[in-house]
Amino acid sequence: MPRPEEDPSPWAPLRRPVFRMLWLTWLAANVSQSMNDVAAAWMMSSLTTSPLWVALVQTAATLPMFLLGLPSGALADNLDRRRYYLFTQLWVAVVALVLSAMVFIGAMTPGLLLALTCANGVGMAMRWPVFAAVVPELVPRAQLPAALALNGVANNGSRILGPLVAGGLIASAGSAWVFVANAVLALTAAVVVVRWKRVHYPHPLGRERLGTAMRVGLQYVSQSEPIKGVLLRIASFFFHSTALLALLAVVARDHLGGGATAFTVLLAAMGAGAIAAASILPRLRRRYTRDALVLRGVAVQSTAMAVVAMARDPWVSVAAMFVGGMAWITSANTLSVSIQLALPDWVRARGMSIYQMAIMGSSAAGAALWGQVAAWTSVQTSLLAAGASGVTAMLLAQRWMPHQGAPEDLSPQRVVPAPSVAQPPARGRVMLTIEYQVAPERAAAFRTLMLDEGRRSRLRQGALSWELLHDMNEPGRFVELVVDESWADHLRRAERASAADAALRDRRLAFHIAPEPPKVARCLMETST
Repeated sequence: MPRPEEDPSPWAPLRRPVFRMLWLTWLAANVSQSMNDVAAAWMMSSLTTSPLWVALVQTAATLPMFLLGLPSGALADNLDRRRYYLFTQLWVAVVALVLSAMVFIGAMTPGLLLALTCANGVGMAMRWPVFAAVVPELVPRAQLPAALALNGVANNGSRILGPLVAGGLIASAGSAWVFVANAVLALTAAVVVVRWKRVHYPHPLGRERLGTAMRVGLQYVSQSEPIKGVLLRIASFFFHSTALLALLAVVARDHLGGGATAFTVLLAAMGAGAIAAASILPRLRRRYTRDALVLRGVAVQSTAMAVVAMARDPWVSVAAMFVGGMAWITSANTLSVSIQLALPDWVRARGMSIYQMAIMGSSAAGAALWGQVAAWTSVQTSLLAAGASGVTAMLLAQRWMPHQGAPEDLSPQRVVPAPSVAQPPARGRVMLTIEYQVAPERAAAFRTLMLDEGRRSRLRQGALSWELLHDMNEPGRFVELVVDESWADHLRRAERASAADAALRDRRLAFHIAPEPPKVARCLMETST
């Protein structure tokens, strides 16, 4: 019998009380979001007949994550995550109450609905990175794929519960009560978060400045080839696949003739497919490589989208949405696991926020584009074009940035002793220089190593700039020059080293031929006042 931390069951993380408690809050948050999306999309379809306005509801819901994801991730990496998560739940509750009040008094307009949908999206933009960052704290690494799949189950299970509850409330009591129910769910989740006994340990060096934390997060992602490959794939997938969700209300209203009931059943079918797929994902991951699994998911989802576009029988569309939901979570979860494994803990919330920015930004742009294509041509043409171009784009992405195989070992490992000085500077940039002596015949290989892997390693740790100086009179003399924004940032960078960085240091030192170690100097960069 496997040990608890090695249990391969897709449901194993739910046996952990803290994960189960927070997973239920995440389910409630997603149900609330799904209810809001259904009510807002259906209300917009009753306020206007324009497919563009209806598609813009999806844009308004997702655009805040693109705009605010990185600041939110930076805050989640620096603040008490429990309190921050609590604040996001209260934000969503307040927005839901305002939405319901506007409907009750008859003041809702298309523009106001988009604005309040956007405000609700701000709450999602704030809470998503912090939850994504705490999941690896709650489960062992071996169960991380299962935990992320369960998050997908919560997200897609909300496509069943959310539409069913929202549809029932819309039909029986009106849209305003959907937003009231959202507020109740958000407040209930907030009570659960209050019970979370997570201990926050402030960093000994204090909090990073928000601007610096954002820069470092962007730098880490920009210097990581595996992460850039995941971002390219996830952006391509959501840019094309979001056409189905953005235009589904129009499909249900105009082509299936089923109104709100058909709309909610189609969404529920997609969610049911995603839940069904979660139980077989471990077997699929063992059978296929990452890119093969993603490509198959994209192809099946695009086919399902084409069937929905052309079908006139509601049950055919329901079956296609079920299969599409299975393909959706297969592709999305596979890429989500990849990026989690490519991020160290210290930058996880920022990295996951950038990942979510790619999803939301591509979804917002895709919803607007495919909605406009539908307005110019037809809904069927838009969905068919999105499906065909989605498969083509994924093939091109995989060819342009092929998967690199096993991820680096990002476990923390001190590469050098913590630097110290007699009088730490209160302000000013710090320059680190390291002088290497290399055999002239190996200078080209050393230069290649440093300009490629050495540069990326320093910048991923948060260095402000990096240069390699080559002595023109001594072909074997190189000086590595690294600049940090402050002494505190220099200390932070030293403690962010990983096992992969330690292996890279050994490879650098293997080129050094002098009997003494490379000469290291730290200088404060003086500036005129």
